[in-house]
Amino acid sequence: MKLSDNLIGASFMSASMAAFVINDTLMKVAGADMGVLQSIFARGIFATILMGIVAHFSGAFRTFPSPPDLRRIAFRTLAEVGATFCFVVALFNMPIANVTAVLQSLPLTIALAAAVFLRESISWRRTTAIVIGAIGVLIIIRPTSGAFNSYALLALAAVCFVTFRDLIVRRFTASVSSLFVAFVTATTITATSGVGLLLVGEWQPVDLETTMLLALAAVFVLLGYYFSIATMRFGEVAMVTPFRYTSVLWAIMLGWLVFGEIPDGWTFLGIGIILAAGFYTVWREGKARGNRID
Repeated sequence: MKLSDNLIGASFMSASMAAFVINDTLMKVAGADMGVLQSIFARGIFATILMGIVAHFSGAFRTFPSPPDLRRIAFRTLAEVGATFCFVVALFNMPIANVTAVLQSLPLTIALAAAVFLRESISWRRTTAIVIGAIGVLIIIRPTSGAFNSYALLALAAVCFVTFRDLIVRRFTASVSSLFVAFVTATTITATSGVGLLLVGEWQPVDLETTMLLALAAVFVLLGYYFSIATMRFGEVAMVTPFRYTSVLWAIMLGWLVFGEIPDGWTFLGIGIILAAGFYTVWREGKARGNRID
């Protein structure tokens, strides 16, 4: 593997994480004047249009998935809907760095879920890393402190939904287009939030500035998906995966610059524990596969 390929893959992974965190920041800013459902719905309109255009010109609609893949796409989409609503509600009510840090436990939860539900082997070292990562999450949300609330539970629920989502993706056949799945997901989330708006009647007048923020958020969501897909086409998995954790740096920086949120010492400790456990898990996986990680 050429060093340039690893650098390109690492750059794409970093760009993907930056795009997703910027999207989260824009959503949090726009959500100050809008409800959760309306924010998701408005962004979803822009995201669905953009995804549809890109999917059309890339030929993603030319091949229709098989019935088994359609069922998997349906379950994955439902999991994505649950993850989106749980994450956005938590995002609107928690420091962005805290929510982002909790999501960094995903490599650990996916490894554990794959061992439990897909019967994939898991060593005692990776099991230990998962337990240590869970301790890091507990330090961040501090369930015994006054700072703990239901929004922290929603962040954990989002992790569970995304874990289930990614397990389903492992069952997709090679013919399934990532852009097709992304378009179906965006459409379903938009439709679900739209129905929710009709039922609760929480629509608020939207000014031009908020509309532009949500449109820009949709652009960054699309960029995040694009770069995350492109990442897997360059570099060694064990080399590029650790750059997923750059999202924490972006979240801390944007949380401070935009919202004046500065994580406390306990949060930084929890972040450090999660990152260390995650890096170790990636390192062990790369070593097991015979990948170079130095």
